[in-house]
Amino acid sequence: MSVDALSSPVALRAGDPAANGQARAKTAEPDKAGVETSSHLPGQRPAALVQAVAALLWLPQAALLSIAVGRIAAGNGLSGILWLASGVLIIGILRAFIDAAGNRLAFHGARATLARLRRDGVLALARRSPLDPGRIASGEAASILAEQAEAVVPYLARFRPARFKATVVPVAILLCVLSLSWAVAIVLLVAAPLIPVFMALIGWRAKAASEAQLVEVGGMNAFLLDRLRGLATIRALDAVDVTAKRLRADAESLRSRTMAVLRIAFLSSAVLELFAALGVAMVAVYVGFHLLGQLDFGTWRGRLSLSEGLFILLLAPAFFEPLRELSVVWHDRAAGEASLEALRKLAVKGVDLPRDGDKPDNDRAAFPAQFGAPSVHIRDVTFRYAGDRRPVFEQFSLDIAPGESVALLGPSGSGKSTLLALIAGLAPLDGGDIMVAGKSMATGAAAQRRCIAWVGQKPHIFAGTVGANVSLGRPEVDADAVASALHNAALDTVANARGKSSIGEGGAGLSGGEALRLALARAAANAHAQLILADEPTAHLDDETANDIASRLFALAQGRTLVIATHDPALAARADRIIDLRTVFTGSDA
Repeated sequence: MSVDALSSPVALRAGDPAANGQARAKTAEPDKAGVETSSHLPGQRPAALVQAVAALLWLPQAALLSIAVGRIAAGNGLSGILWLASGVLIIGILRAFIDAAGNRLAFHGARATLARLRRDGVLALARRSPLDPGRIASGEAASILAEQAEAVVPYLARFRPARFKATVVPVAILLCVLSLSWAVAIVLLVAAPLIPVFMALIGWRAKAASEAQLVEVGGMNAFLLDRLRGLATIRALDAVDVTAKRLRADAESLRSRTMAVLRIAFLSSAVLELFAALGVAMVAVYVGFHLLGQLDFGTWRGRLSLSEGLFILLLAPAFFEPLRELSVVWHDRAAGEASLEALRKLAVKGVDLPRDGDKPDNDRAAFPAQFGAPSVHIRDVTFRYAGDRRPVFEQFSLDIAPGESVALLGPSGSGKSTLLALIAGLAPLDGGDIMVAGKSMATGAAAQRRCIAWVGQKPHIFAGTVGANVSLGRPEVDADAVASALHNAALDTVANARGKSSIGEGGAGLSGGEALRLALARAAANAHAQLILADEPTAHLDDETANDIASRLFALAQGRTLVIATHDPALAARADRIIDLRTVFTGSDA
């Protein structure tokens, strides 16, 4: 099994020292560069343009309608307005089709953007070291990627096009109205700015409420996943009631935060409707009194005609319509930006994520096959866990020759698993350097891990077939490689018996020895693996199974470099060299 796969969404924590949640390493803080910010997201500009064109078609449609009504009021027959009615009908149908096309473009563009954001988030999470104490909890990560990320779609598909329309359509309508009446234009200018001002004030509070709600959702999911994993422990400690009370309190907190978001959403809509209604009423009052002759000001040339007055009345609601649409989707902005912020939490410094046009396995293709067993050089390594004053290793050096098998011997807590993790580049060093195949793990760990295989004492088995648990979704591991790996690990009988039936999550239905053999098969299926790191591969096994696993491990390591962490002297005796870590241990191992 490739060490690089340890942090993948397929093989997360499968048999590495971080699987028990014990190791704590220092790591970089999340970096917003890993996930695109809202200001740099691929825009919905084509869709917004199409929807704005559909909205602007109301101008000629309203003009034709007002002219037709004016001619009817003047006593003209229906024959003189048939072409006007036809124009209104044709433009209306055209508006409907264009608006539908714009909505469709916006939705598909939003889904494509969300898929890219999810891919970047998953890759950033997968490439983060399992030893990272700042790594987001599994339940919260699942909530962000599967649930909270969906809020990005309405934000991109509805809010951004609506915001563009709100900046273009009112200006075009205002210019048309201004050409007929400067008084009505002033009324619109006075009423319009009040709407975005109040919406902005409400929007700041809405964003904070949405962020709090998403945090509550993620925390609750993480709590549920943690408690589900520990159901047996909870029952054993008679903590069922305490857990239920905590869950009930979290649910109540989530309910109150959700209601706060809804209250703010309703408030923003009420504010906009109030000012929009006042603006339209003021325009209607002015036009009505002007046509009655009570007001003789506000126009550029004499009195407005019935057609002109009706045209202004038809445009007044349309002037506020984009702003009303923006208010309706204003809460989508708050939820969408909060979701983007949550996605950024999955990104880390130094993670180069693929962009559009990159091949899915571009980084794999760029890594050449490692021919020959690599050497391992550990130079003056110093390492301590975050918060610990005493280092686990201090000025520790070790040279492992290509093709050599080395056993790291020592009792539990002597630093064996930590040293394997450092060799794999899963934790940053406080000092010194580790070279694998002549390349530093400090700068090229992601690429070097392609040639490293990991065999742990508790490999994680995923729900799926035996073959799928060997390939782990790696495209370069084909059916022949899986079959060969299963044969070398003596799992032919198990694979044939199960066929395409699934293994239970966590290896339900497999013995401890079969699970270890599956870990060996994963390592054997990796054609690039020339360095094998084995962490207590025979622990908790009976003597016969342990001897068989040890024999197969050393057979697999033929022509490769092997480093074993063990407290079993019999297993260590099979190695070319034994390193007793009790002589270099200075701190406490996790």
